[in-house]
Amino acid sequence: MAMTDQLTHDPIYQAVAFDDFPSMIETQRYGSRSDAFDEIISATVDHFWDPRDPAYLSYDVPFDQNEDTLMPLEFSPEMNSAVADKLDEGQKIQLSNELTRFSLSQVLHGEQGALSLSVSLCQILWDPGAQEYAANQAREEARHVDAFTHYIGTRWGQPLPVGGVLGDFMNEIIQAPEVYKKLIGMQMIIEGFAMGAFATIHSKTRDPLLRRVIQLVMTDEAFHHKFGRIWADATVPKLGEEEHEKVELWAAECFQRVRYNLMSPDQKKDIYPKFGLDWEWVRDAVNESFTDGVRRKAMTRSTNAFRVLIKTLLHAGIITERTRHVYAEWVDMAELRGESPDVIGGDVAEASLAELRDINRGRKKIGRALRPQ
Repeated sequence: MAMTDQLTHDPIYQAVAFDDFPSMIETQRYGSRSDAFDEIISATVDHFWDPRDPAYLSYDVPFDQNEDTLMPLEFSPEMNSAVADKLDEGQKIQLSNELTRFSLSQVLHGEQGALSLSVSLCQILWDPGAQEYAANQAREEARHVDAFTHYIGTRWGQPLPVGGVLGDFMNEIIQAPEVYKKLIGMQMIIEGFAMGAFATIHSKTRDPLLRRVIQLVMTDEAFHHKFGRIWADATVPKLGEEEHEKVELWAAECFQRVRYNLMSPDQKKDIYPKFGLDWEWVRDAVNESFTDGVRRKAMTRSTNAFRVLIKTLLHAGIITERTRHVYAEWVDMAELRGESPDVIGGDVAEASLAELRDINRGRKKIGRALRPQ
């Protein structure tokens, strides 16, 4: 693929074809390492954590899902619609927790997508520093997969399947040869959405174990989000008009796909029959109650995942008058422009980082001891 198609105006994001291994072993490549990512890479040891080590995370935290919901009932659109009128109190708790199971299952699949995408970046990023960063992120995404797998296993046994929209979207960006599609799709769209969702879950969940898992994951994700911002800062100001349009329209397309479909009732249709509900009726009930006005009000909350995502794109310089209307339908763009570009959840990540430094400083060995077979 030509560099003009990659839109990598800064050499730190130069890429080669995924099957062009000879380029990776060119002798001059090894000495061309950028220091743009060294700060993020060196911080890796500070926020190390092991999801299977009780020094960081213990799964022996009980939670009775028959008596209480993991998230408040109002967290689910279904519970704010006529759906709730058809259920008794016990069924409301059960459906709410099953919907949380679906949401966290999508998070798990998203973490696997981020892991696979990071590996795909390792195959194509030519700069050794950028490649090392991608390798580090792959390592961190792997522990997120492990942590959410273990959490879901503790609470439910196994995750629910990936929703079709999310599965198709992740497959497209992982397979895409263009660096900009990978970085906008995963590092900015999915990671930006995830940081907002994590901030909401962290502040609202009634399960201390889930709060702890989210806290640790957010510490890593704050660094992953920076990688996308470095790309935007290094690339967007250098784009020509046609190039910027290409990037901007791709971002708007990704946003609309995620916004309208990610958590739609048709993605959860296998859940409802257990409660005597038809998924199409649920869809209509949710649409009736979850009006545009309700959506706009929800997006005024600083932790709203879609608000966080729009702010990420806006402050990255990706949104112009060309696509402003796509986002202005949901948020006050002038108000958003006036807000700090800092990613939501940064305070949680900073507090966790300080704690992890203390834990790691006091441990002679990091990780589980290897046992002979």
